[in-house]
Amino acid sequence: MPTYEYACPKCGHAFEHFQSMRDAPLTRCPKCRKLGVKRLVGSGAGLIFKGSGFYITDYKKSKAPEKTGGETAPAAKPDQPAKPAAPVAAK
Repeated sequence: MPTYEYACPKCGHAFEHFQSMRDAPLTRCPKCRKLGVKRLVGSGAGLIFKGSGFYITDYKKSKAPEKTGGETAPAAKPDQPAKPAAPVAAK
């Protein structure tokens, strides 16, 4: 059941009321007891996710197991100078 916001234009009292969506809007102010209470347009409550599986970290892949043993990674090749580009024929 939603919580609705109301305001009384006569006394300025603003309040919230928890009621069913099927109930008729309130018409009488609980403070001054006069008619004319207006239901305000609310932005609604935020969406709440409960449980696991809603966060980016829940889907993070586990790291690959590190290799252990006698083999080492192959040595990196020494830097080779870049080859010059082929000349472009002039037209």
